[in-house]
Amino acid sequence: MTEKPQLSEEEASLLLRQLLHKEGNWVEWGKACTHLQKAGYNRQTIFEQTGFQGSQQNLIVVAAQVYDSIAQAGASPELLSYCQGPVSDVLYEFRILNQAQRAAAAELAQEKKLNVDDAKEVARAIQDFSRLSQLPEGFVNHPGDAVAYQCWKRGRQQKDLQHRSRLIARGLKFAHSVTAREKIEQLLSDFTVVPKATAPLMPLYRLEEEEELGRNVPLAGTFPIIREDLEVVRAVKTQAPFGIVTYSGSGAMVPLPGWQVILKAEDPVAILYQSESKAPLRERLPQQLPGMPEQVLVVVDRGARQWDVNSYFLVEQGGKLELKWFAESPSVDILGRLMLILRPKKIFDENNITEPGAMDD
Repeated sequence: MTEKPQLSEEEASLLLRQLLHKEGNWVEWGKACTHLQKAGYNRQTIFEQTGFQGSQQNLIVVAAQVYDSIAQAGASPELLSYCQGPVSDVLYEFRILNQAQRAAAAELAQEKKLNVDDAKEVARAIQDFSRLSQLPEGFVNHPGDAVAYQCWKRGRQQKDLQHRSRLIARGLKFAHSVTAREKIEQLLSDFTVVPKATAPLMPLYRLEEEEELGRNVPLAGTFPIIREDLEVVRAVKTQAPFGIVTYSGSGAMVPLPGWQVILKAEDPVAILYQSESKAPLRERLPQQLPGMPEQVLVVVDRGARQWDVNSYFLVEQGGKLELKWFAESPSVDILGRLMLILRPKKIFDENNITEPGAMDD
């Protein structure tokens, strides 16, 4: 952990006076602002005592950092002298570049006498050029060619001859290599318009029905289970609006549709059952299900423990859990209310659902 540099009152006063009277050049002002800010002086305090607005402080602080990186890259005295002139806004635009790119961009700025708008375009062109997987044919790794390439690419896409001509002229102004100049000069005789590649539409959807937003329910296991198996399952917390699950601990979950009966459950837990009637008594459902025997998913709401005559409940009997219906309020503890029993969907080939149109046959 780095400690804040401490400035004595005398040192701080000297820096504030330097800023107030604008002694030295802007690089020194930027470093003075940096020292004061690191010592705990906020921008408003510095503004009140020196007249340097917060935005000005930010510009010269960042530009001074760019200057230092250019100096560390071994810039010539002539280039450093240029950078110390009234070009802080130009160097500020080079903040998005790395050290070597900053030095090369500063050399181009000195050579072409760039203003701040030119510098912004150059910085973006250099950055975009550096992201290409390989150098475009005819262009070399130089900031001038980076700008020329952008002009060439945009010129080929331009139908308007005046705009096309301006891009050609600008490309020729910045082109560093002979081959780059030749590529741009070809646009003077080749009027073929290359359509601009446009990004595809984003795959945007909106959830329209509650059923489309499912709910993940923790799985307690397969019957028979004991009370501890049910109680050890942690409740699942979700975050709106997409039902993001926050879950701690280990275990399995099962995704269920956003049916009302699922969404209104306070603390749902899923348990796997065999619907086959030949299963041991305590492992059977209270009623035999119609159709072929199969594994089903039973969802119980642990948050619903109030008896009513129209529901089935999960209770403990003889050390094991059972689903039971009670004509009257039972004397045993209710551990949860049965919300639904879910049969698996019959899909002959599960791969079909991932292939568009396959299920339409």
